[in-house]
Amino acid sequence: MATSRFSVVLLVLALVLGIANGQGLKVGFYKKTCPKVESIVKKTMDEVMAVSPSLGGPLLRMHFHDCFVRGCDGSVLLNSTQNSQAEKDAIPNLSLRGYQIIDRAKAAVEKACPGVVSCADIVALVARDATVALKGPFWKVETGRRDGRVSIAFEALINLPRPSSNITTLVQSWQQKGLSRKDLVVLSGSHTIGTSHCSSFNDRLYNFTGKGDSDPSLDSNYIVKLKQKCKPGDQTTLVEMDPGSFKTFDKNYYSLVSKRRGLFESDSALLDDSKTRTYLKHQADHFKSSFFKDFGISMVKMGRIDVLTGSAGEIRKVCSRVN
Repeated sequence: MATSRFSVVLLVLALVLGIANGQGLKVGFYKKTCPKVESIVKKTMDEVMAVSPSLGGPLLRMHFHDCFVRGCDGSVLLNSTQNSQAEKDAIPNLSLRGYQIIDRAKAAVEKACPGVVSCADIVALVARDATVALKGPFWKVETGRRDGRVSIAFEALINLPRPSSNITTLVQSWQQKGLSRKDLVVLSGSHTIGTSHCSSFNDRLYNFTGKGDSDPSLDSNYIVKLKQKCKPGDQTTLVEMDPGSFKTFDKNYYSLVSKRRGLFESDSALLDDSKTRTYLKHQADHFKSSFFKDFGISMVKMGRIDVLTGSAGEIRKVCSRVN
């Protein structure tokens, strides 16, 4: 009897670990139930990116923000049912954009295959297609995620790494999600596209230690340029994270960071660890880069974080609310 109970416990643990590590996901999950899902999403994204390429960064970031809170379950898309307490209401998510694009892609998929494809999978496919549209890498997206029913603002606050995070905090945060130092430095490369509000880094310019000083790890000439765009207390101005090519997915981010021109403290922090620094320097210094290949591999790993599969969760009809 004891042996039988022990076996049941082991089976349950295996199932839990399997879900956490992405078991149940596979490329072509909807091959029989919604065979055109990827082409439908791509058509939507091609239309969107042709007129609004600046949405590429936010849509890629949305997948990251979804996966780091409760896993890749589409919980970042849910509207609050009371008093703005959903993930999207948390401070780190207030700058997210593109929810209407997810809704547009979901509506197109629902028209072809009602009640089949999860919002979580739509987010993952949109992130890939947005990257490709900005001349970035293509990777095969595993699908089969189910949608979560819970979304809590506080969980976003405690799970999402901050732009001011140091290397110790970053490594711990990513390891808690089953991601390595290499995944950290590779996926940080997504800062090659998109923009940021001055408020995310203004302390580096004007009040780094509380004495009206600047961050000594930031290139002094770059500080001068940033101060021309961002005044003290500026909450609204947007700055390109990769100046000059923020609408093109390339490896220029690594060159910027190696020259101490990473916009966030979390960018500069990659120089404070031997493994992340070595990768960063290699990508910056070599014309032939492994970045695109590495990025696809790390995105697949991230897409497996704490997923709901099988009969867990649900398939939402509308991404902003539970069924």
